[in-house]
Amino acid sequence: MIATPTNQQLVEGLAQLLTIEKRASDVHVGMPQKGGVGRVFGGQVLAQALQAAQASVPATKTAHSLHAYFLRGGREGLPIEYRIERDFDGRSFANRRVVASQENEDGTSTPILNLTASFQVPEDGLEHEDAPMPDVAGPDTLKPDIEMRREMADRMGDKLTDAHRALMLRPRPIEMRTIDRLHWMNSEPREPRAHSWFRTAAPVPADADTPALHRAIITYASDYTLLGTSALPHGLSWMRGELVGASLDHAIWFHRDARADEWLLYVTDAPWSGGGRGFNRGRIFNQSGDLVASVAQEGMMRRRNAKS
Repeated sequence: MIATPTNQQLVEGLAQLLTIEKRASDVHVGMPQKGGVGRVFGGQVLAQALQAAQASVPATKTAHSLHAYFLRGGREGLPIEYRIERDFDGRSFANRRVVASQENEDGTSTPILNLTASFQVPEDGLEHEDAPMPDVAGPDTLKPDIEMRREMADRMGDKLTDAHRALMLRPRPIEMRTIDRLHWMNSEPREPRAHSWFRTAAPVPADADTPALHRAIITYASDYTLLGTSALPHGLSWMRGELVGASLDHAIWFHRDARADEWLLYVTDAPWSGGGRGFNRGRIFNQSGDLVASVAQEGMMRRRNAKS
């Protein structure tokens, strides 16, 4: 019987997963998630691609935005290669393009993600924040999502496939505490807004504790709950097998440094869905109420056809 990893082991594993290996000039490789099954989590590819871009830029410049397109689903169990193009290096800004690819059985390579990241030398400037952090319950008053997942799995019983059950209950390095009911929690249509607190399940290891890694972890976590926001008005869920979906793109703007092992509030909304797609936005705040990052994503979202 395989022992359940501790929270600290899960976070150490995440830090290792997001620590890419340099293979050649501007070529890095990201290792696969241990025990991963099926399709690679999009947040992993985003975070590893950002790490590749960050590795090619001097420490005097920090990432302030990234824009990515998911081209194909990555396959678990295989490494991912990240090739970097240095498009621009100015005094204040720099720009990098990264292509993430996986090798096929015949030795050819297939791109799975394109990412462009912009970097800037930190400087003082005019400041304002238009929308304050919502006044919501704090994380200490909420039940961890993993407990809610166990309760949901027990209630669904045989209605939940073994694969969905394993995915639903898999230990995660990111701890989440949800204020609202997400798409997998109920089947009642509701407004397309959600609020969730998140942080790593344990402190980031001291030997990996850098602002670049914290940005990568926030990037990784930003792919949780986001696409599901556009499913809320329809009362449908991927977890119950009612939808077919995939992320199409992902954009993040980093407004200030933040620690991924301290509670962050993820506020998401979905102003539109149609044409087999859903558009979602996110804002990430620290506990002091400062806006840390803004996120946007469009995803494919289709009702699953009933089997004949």
